[in-house]
Amino acid sequence: MEIVTLDTVASDPEVKSIIAVADRNLGEIGYTEHGNRHLAIVSERASKLLLSLDRSPRDAELAAIAGHLHDIGNVVNRRQHAISGAVLAKPILLRLGMPFDEVHRVIAAIGNHHEGEGEPVSDISAAVILADKSDVHTTRVRESGDVVADIHDRVNFAAVSSNLYVKDNGAIIGIEILIDPKVSSVMEYFEIFLHRMDASKLAAEYLGA
Repeated sequence: MEIVTLDTVASDPEVKSIIAVADRNLGEIGYTEHGNRHLAIVSERASKLLLSLDRSPRDAELAAIAGHLHDIGNVVNRRQHAISGAVLAKPILLRLGMPFDEVHRVIAAIGNHHEGEGEPVSDISAAVILADKSDVHTTRVRESGDVVADIHDRVNFAAVSSNLYVKDNGAIIGIEILIDPKVSSVMEYFEIFLHRMDASKLAAEYLGA
């Protein structure tokens, strides 16, 4: 078995193809960007979160890998994409040479990342949940988006910055989002993202915050 890294996974032709088609599928049904930009942010934030909490570098790398793959199930269908993504990821990771134990930890994180369908089952899983929910930003709105009619596009377009942070040696894990009130209200954010906030709270508590 080899040490599989984020670079190993991200450079794999099959993974690249799945991500491209999955993001295109979501664009066709009116969803925000779920491609390389989003995946890079989730990978980086999940990894940095675990490192800042003094988890092992390998766990941080596995969180980055899970972050990169967490939305690949959208290549099949948006519904239950976390589950289908986990199923798709397993043979890919095995083909790349990842040990069974690591494969199963990564697919558990993928399969539990979506609010309402999963919950934190490991540090890696909790980190991916928080990193995913923290990415609300204007750059996620597609050129075909409708900021006036679509509340999801409007709230994302209004988010001029977002950040996942740790304070007080891990006692506080928070998501900070700056919203332009001229575009959308904070109440609109709560209207559409309340379930994401609940999922983030559970994940932060799992990590000891």
